[in-house]
This record gives sequence, structure tokens and C-alpha cells, in this order.
Amino acid sequence: MMRVAVTGGTGFVGGAVVEALRNAGHEAIALGRNDDIAAAFAGCEAVVHCAGINRELGSQTYQAVHVELTRRVVGEARAAGVRRIALISFLRARPACGSAYHESKWAAEEVVRGSGLDWTIVKPGVIYGRGDHLLDHLSRSFRTLPIFGLVGLRARSLRPVAVGDAARILAAGALGDERLRNRTFPVLGPDELSFRAVIDRVSGVVGRRPIVVPMPVAAARLVAGAAELTMVVPLISSAQVRILAEGVVEPILAPDTLPDDLVPRMPFDEASIRAGLPDPGGFSRADLRWCTR
Repeated sequence: MMRVAVTGGTGFVGGAVVEALRNAGHEAIALGRNDDIAAAFAGCEAVVHCAGINRELGSQTYQAVHVELTRRVVGEARAAGVRRIALISFLRARPACGSAYHESKWAAEEVVRGSGLDWTIVKPGVIYGRGDHLLDHLSRSFRTLPIFGLVGLRARSLRPVAVGDAARILAAGALGDERLRNRTFPVLGPDELSFRAVIDRVSGVVGRRPIVVPMPVAAARLVAGAAELTMVVPLISSAQVRILAEGVVEPILAPDTLPDDLVPRMPFDEASIRAGLPDPGGFSRADLRWCTR
């Protein structure tokens, strides 16, 4: 049995990693935002670093969370004698691209590569499952709004990956699978779909068919800015607009190929969508920032 710490372990992906590790008979330490990193890392052989954000709010900037926190995690891991670290990044993270989200994710990768620890970097595209942003926000939008804005006037594609598949790869890296040592992997689901096709599949399962209207990227950025200002969890963030406008199929700076037994297999079908949906309900006053203060 191994002892593994998981930052962001109370969140969506981190929680799935904790579950995967425990189901395999290992001790997983789930760290939330306010937990003591040094104390949690004591006695751990590995760390899975899943903490991250998709919008900036106050002191929670991309630089602070993705870069500085990763430096702190690496430093505390080395001080505690941790031997391995697995990091979740993003499929198209890269430097000098004009997106603070993408650039900060890449900077975190570089911190991990230079850590002196054994490392595995996992670069998924869109991850789905219960507690995600994709199924949660789509289904709640369909139950609230008669019209849905499709980001961009050109068709862009996604390859949604099930959270359990992504968690399995991160856990394998933390547990010391030699095939993953010091490598960077793109992680994509088996089905390539246009975003419109994703909307159609989810709306079909939910039983609500909105009017879908293509929306220029500039207009989507305005919607995202308003959502970030007003919502606890934005309907869509500025980073997500950039992600959807680019498409989420082609990896960047992720040169390695996953072993066949770790390649994601879960299809984005009715069964997996239904399993990942939140409890029925639309958006409400409770989703507004000023109603939670």
C-alpha cells in the first residue's frame, strides 16, 4: 500500500483520483484549499497535483494558483521526501499564446519537469462526469433558458474524456508505472464530436431541446465576462471561450503516447451522459455571487 497526497482532492478530478487510489487499496490524502500541504505530504511517496481554476477571482489568479502553488507543491514534496508527482494540465497548454490560462498551465508543467522528482504530466481536453462543468452547465442551461449560444461561427470539435479514465491515468503515474515516468501525455476520449453534436446528445438525454444560435467569439467573451462577475460558478468563463473557439482535439506539446491499457475507452453516449448529470434543476438566485454573501 502506498500513501499518496492529492491536491484539489475535494474537487471534481481530484476527487475521482482519490477514489481510484482508494479502490486500488492505497491511502489517498485529499487536500482542500485551506489544508496544510507540508503536514499532508509527510510520509507520502507521491503527489497528484490537481488543484486549479478556470477563472480568476481576487487573489486566485492563474499565476498564483497554477504557477506559484505548483512551485510550493514541488518544494514541499521534495522537503517531505516524496519521490513522484503527477500533474493534470490542459491539452493545448503552451507558452506565448495570448491566453493566461494556457500559459500558466504550461508554466506549471515546466515547474514539474524541472522538479528533480519523477513526474508524469497528463493533458486532457474536456473532462466530463458528475460534478463537472460540461454536463452540469449544459443541463442546467437547457432547463433554464430557451436559447443556447454556440461559441464561434465555425464548427469546432471536442473529444470528451470521462473523469474516471483521466483519474486512472493520473493514479498510474503517481503509483510509479514506469511506462509513464518523465513523460507528457495527451488524454482524449474515443468520440470526436462537434460542439453542436455534444449539445444535441446532452439535450436529448435531458429531454429539453433549446434553440441553438451560433455566437461570434467576441460576443461569447462578453457573456463570459458578465458570468464571471455575477455567478458563483460562471455559466462560461473567458478561458472556456478560448478553449471552445480553438477546438479541443489537437494536442500541443504533448509528445508521448499512452499505453494501450490506459487509453480512455468510455464513450460519450447516453449511459455515460446520464451517469454524469447533476440532479434535475436549472439556474437560480443561489448561483449569483451577491446571493451567497
